[in-house]
Amino acid sequence: MSIYLDTASTSAKRPECVAERMSYYLSSVGTSVNRGSYGSEIESSRELYSLRQSLCKLFNCDSEERAIITSGATMSLNTAILGLLCDGDRVLYTSMEHNSVLRPIASLGNRIDAEMLMCDAEGRLDTDELVRSLKRKKTRAVILNHASNVCGTLQDAETVGKLCREYGAYFILDCSQTAGHVDIDMQACCADAIAASGHKGLMGPSGIGVLMLSQSMAEVLHPIVFGGTGSFSDSVSQPEALPDRFESGTPNVPGIFGLNAALGFVNLEGAENMHAHEQKLTGRFVEGLREIEGIRFFGGCGDCVGTCSVTFDNIDNAEAAYRLETEFGIYTRCGLHCAPWAHKTLGTYPSGSVRFSYGYYNNEAEIDSAIEALKSITRA
Repeated sequence: MSIYLDTASTSAKRPECVAERMSYYLSSVGTSVNRGSYGSEIESSRELYSLRQSLCKLFNCDSEERAIITSGATMSLNTAILGLLCDGDRVLYTSMEHNSVLRPIASLGNRIDAEMLMCDAEGRLDTDELVRSLKRKKTRAVILNHASNVCGTLQDAETVGKLCREYGAYFILDCSQTAGHVDIDMQACCADAIAASGHKGLMGPSGIGVLMLSQSMAEVLHPIVFGGTGSFSDSVSQPEALPDRFESGTPNVPGIFGLNAALGFVNLEGAENMHAHEQKLTGRFVEGLREIEGIRFFGGCGDCVGTCSVTFDNIDNAEAAYRLETEFGIYTRCGLHCAPWAHKTLGTYPSGSVRFSYGYYNNEAEIDSAIEALKSITRA
């Protein structure tokens, strides 16, 4: 029997309602949205609107038209970054960012002034350093990974958002590792853009994500993809109306049905309750890790999501991950996790780490099994 501890990559187990709603769409509906006026198309369009309502409830966004549906957090972040930054703009980001932030910024080269803020050995941003940087020069945007996908460290998004508001910078919050895991209040965080994946903590299908926009961000953000929207077809120009401006092409309608079902489950269970469960598992995991010689671990420091990384004194990380799978049926992820600077910050570059990440469907017995497996492979 396998134990899945790679939730930071994707939720392998989802609420039954997700598959049920996707199957219902494929077998009984099957049509697109905003492309016709017949019954099944209207049903698809209503499901999309319902999804936008669910997202607004989850993130405390005050307008359904600013709940943009994308192909995933990567597209959401690319849209927010490339659609906002212009030549000469200054952007601040942290050393804990994922490549979905690092690469769009790198693609702009010397057209922009990009400054990386180094985090501490636990992956946490020093907000005093942020203030000093904001004071030095006018900043267009600040980008923050809400929680690390390497060590699970949860950043103080509310403080960062308020500082951005004070200094006139747009605040882009990457919630790929926190949506569905912790309570996220767009208004309290003063977030201008929230990017999230559907297939991680939200426990929906892959291939769908969201970009939540503030009113001020929506007014200045330019689309980076152009095409059919099912509206304003008489014009060759991209529609200005929301959400059409950022939703070109045929949407992932099976994903819309599945994600909406997943959000119904998450909103019912409560992100706060899910976070409490993961905190309990983290405490148990870290307690067990402290008893094992020959390893270092990263994560479990204060408020965090359910992600910890481990390195070994006498075993190659890839060998450890292979043995965990083949000998104990424990699935982890080994490597740099698309976050090279996070590993540089933690001191685990270039070898990376073996990452253990767990969520709502994991339990204490599985955590105990992982600890026993680690004890076994470090003794050999």
